[in-house]
Amino acid sequence: MTSVAVHGLGYVGLPNAALFANEGFSVIGIDTDRERIETLREGAPGYNEVELEAYVQQALDSGRLSVQMTPAESDYHLICVPTPLDADAEQAVLTHVEQAARNIEPYLREGDTVILTSTSPPGTTENIVGPALEMGGLRAGLDFHLAYCPETILPGAILQEIKHNDRIVGGTDDASTESTAWLFESVTESQVHRAPDPTTAEFVKLTQNTFRDTNIALANELAKVARDYNVDVRSSFELANTHPRVSLLNPGPGVGGHCLPVDPYYLGQDSDAVNLIECAREVNDRMVDYVYEMLTAELGSLDGTNLAIFGLAYKGNVDDARNSPGKRLAKTLLEEPPLITTDGGDQSLDIRVYDPYVTTSEFKHADYESALNDADVVVITTDHDRFTDLSPTDFRNRMRGDLVIDTKWVLDADEWAEHGIDVEQL
Repeated sequence: MTSVAVHGLGYVGLPNAALFANEGFSVIGIDTDRERIETLREGAPGYNEVELEAYVQQALDSGRLSVQMTPAESDYHLICVPTPLDADAEQAVLTHVEQAARNIEPYLREGDTVILTSTSPPGTTENIVGPALEMGGLRAGLDFHLAYCPETILPGAILQEIKHNDRIVGGTDDASTESTAWLFESVTESQVHRAPDPTTAEFVKLTQNTFRDTNIALANELAKVARDYNVDVRSSFELANTHPRVSLLNPGPGVGGHCLPVDPYYLGQDSDAVNLIECAREVNDRMVDYVYEMLTAELGSLDGTNLAIFGLAYKGNVDDARNSPGKRLAKTLLEEPPLITTDGGDQSLDIRVYDPYVTTSEFKHADYESALNDADVVVITTDHDRFTDLSPTDFRNRMRGDLVIDTKWVLDADEWAEHGIDVEQL
């Protein structure tokens, strides 16, 4: 039976480990977090996606997936560790990737295959992972296989995407590419595409997300222009998209997660030819400032305002709040003088944060009623399905004010106006 070692059991590594185990491979999941290992051994994968939770548990119960803290010999090694952004340097922190490769090296055998899946700047596989693995004397492309195959899963649909998304693989040589392609062709129901080398595969992954970030920035910029001309941006986009070569995306309060706000920086880590990409990043990051400007334009001073933010998740129907516009808006408000708090104290602005999915955050959470009661304004920053069912009557009865800033267009502004609520939308 072919063996697979998955290094890193986070939101990418653990689902992939379960995928290979449930498809008949012998899998060892490796993580340096002792609490994570103990939790998995106790049978608590910890996902809010019910089907994914059951899928991971199935792999653990089958005996084909075991978890431990130390590396081991394996036919395949998948590196699925974090590559966080150093926000000040605007560069990827690759220490986890390099350390994972160093941990694998003592257990590496001739004929083994090592695959980096973590989102990384172009050149990471060959310039960082390869040299770390070669410290014991084996050579990539000669003695062992080395390749890159990026993850493309989306929180909220992880199980669907690990099974059905196309994969891109690029090895240091043809044998490395084919060894990696065989592994993923054994478990995926979609196509596996061959890239000429790892750097190309890394570049392609970053290009995909940079494309989306840039197109969202265009939509956001046009939304601001449309507001200057008193043009309804959504209906104008619908008309523009009737052209067969136009496909404008929806504007919003910015982008979040670990991919769209991050990958463009990784693409430009060793290139200066990223002027448009950097401009798009700035446009999207500053949309939170634009929402703040909408607030002050409608209310004037925020002094004495009770403000509720509905939505900390970066996208609808998930509990992932990484880099979310809702979090950034709260931080922007907290940084505005005079000093304000989120604890309801005697300060100038009282911020309440409500999200039915997100339970962990640096902000104090309020339940629905506590967030809405006596609020002067509500800002909706996430398109959770349940937000489309919010009641204008309940808002009118509970709120002190009558303003809702709907940055995700989840409400029917005309219907809410009939109930005395002014809905302003991007």
